[in-house]
Amino acid sequence: MTTFYDFGLQHSVVRALGNMGFEEATAIQVQTIPTALEGKDLIGQAQTGTGKTAAFGIPLVERLDEQSGNVQGIVLTPTRELAVQVAEEINKIAQFKNISALPIYGGQDITRQIKALKKRPQIIVATPGRFMDHMRRRTIRLDAIEIVVLDEADEMLNMGFIDDIKEILQEVPDQRQTLLFSATMPRAIQEIAQQFMNEPTMISVKAKEVTVPNIEQQYMEVAEKQKFDVLCRLLDIHSPELAIIFGRTKRRVDELSEALTKRGYGAEGIHGDLNQAKRDSVLRKFKEGTIEVLVATDVAARGLDISGVTHVFNFDIPQDSESYVHRIGRTGRAGKTGLAITFVTPREIDHLRLIERATNRRMERRSVPSMSEALEGQQRMALEKLLEASGRDNLTAYKTLAEQLLEDVDSVTLVSAALKLLTKEPDTTPIHLTEEAPIRVGRKKAPYKGKGGQGGGYGGGGKRPFRPRSGSGENRGGGEYRPRSGEFRPRSGESRPRSGEGSGRSYNKQR
Repeated sequence: MTTFYDFGLQHSVVRALGNMGFEEATAIQVQTIPTALEGKDLIGQAQTGTGKTAAFGIPLVERLDEQSGNVQGIVLTPTRELAVQVAEEINKIAQFKNISALPIYGGQDITRQIKALKKRPQIIVATPGRFMDHMRRRTIRLDAIEIVVLDEADEMLNMGFIDDIKEILQEVPDQRQTLLFSATMPRAIQEIAQQFMNEPTMISVKAKEVTVPNIEQQYMEVAEKQKFDVLCRLLDIHSPELAIIFGRTKRRVDELSEALTKRGYGAEGIHGDLNQAKRDSVLRKFKEGTIEVLVATDVAARGLDISGVTHVFNFDIPQDSESYVHRIGRTGRAGKTGLAITFVTPREIDHLRLIERATNRRMERRSVPSMSEALEGQQRMALEKLLEASGRDNLTAYKTLAEQLLEDVDSVTLVSAALKLLTKEPDTTPIHLTEEAPIRVGRKKAPYKGKGGQGGGYGGGGKRPFRPRSGSGENRGGGEYRPRSGEFRPRSGESRPRSGEGSGRSYNKQR
């Protein structure tokens, strides 16, 4: 077992980690923190749930100068929720040091952000688009930046931030440390590593280490048109305290949340088109239990860390194994058990098998529940409510009324009537959902096209693929990525164009 004392961290940092309940370092932390503390560039291939926020947050807090009032570290994240979550965790790690992290993201008043920046935080956690806005306005000075972190780089690629990331990396000082974290290593991320990183150490945590053992994983083979009724039956049977339902598209999320509300469930949806105030409102209701069902797209759920989620329903099967692991990881947290149920249409069975192989975990096949099973589930809940109420002490005012009722009605009939009133009987209100095309094996997203406009090599140039060398024992986690002839250029002032040297940008690096 590796503890945080073993890294030789400052006492204030170790104390903060103890307050946060951190005891034993995770696999990605064990491999990443020593390398990052040495100031080396690194690539961490790790999925959600591995503890990677602390893996880069600890070195950030440990290495930055708390006496400086300059921005020294930036963390780029794909979503607003993740930016807020990462900033919160870094601030907890820095609670006994004079270091603060400020989240910056789109959808928030930029004037408020500029005002917050005047308090001189040392770390900025930002979405790429809003960070670019501040770069152009020169409201964030870049000349003192020492560490850049790219968190969930593949997700930022999927969301179209790749050009923004390149511009940001071209504007920050060359003499910096770059830490890149990504669940997968698509070509465009390899290209970033080649162009902007200095012989990064490659560290990898395999998928089998991050699939959570205390999540029961099931699947049901359901025709597209039957999905919604089956979902309602499952909600009636399980009566989850808090459940997240994943849909593939924004339209799906809107239609699902509206349909669930019509059927009498407390549900609301989140996706990328909602403004920040609405997103915050929905998440607050969900955390407080005002609504018990949250419907979300993959992107909108990035970075969500809500305790108490008992069930995850994959209404639409995810595109890939990484998305699957991310989705089901919303439940089964803090040592608690969770249940993840995935709906699969008959034409998607092969895709399900691919996910099973990639995650090294078989899902249990379950039969579709009947209407009578759904009713039994609700009757069971009504019985539990009645028994719970009967054990309370505040029934005196009702006993006289009960005795009067029993003079006219027998006890069995009376209790039956009470149970019927408490039971939410299955609702058959007609619902229309737009059908989604099934995911077929072999369907992939269009490849990122590099500078050459082709999808077949680095920047379309047909160069060899990214292959980190298997290095010696000193290179933790699988070796060092070294330059190869014509493939990798170490950072230097001459290795890439700067502003004003043919780059076409309207702003200059600030000194």
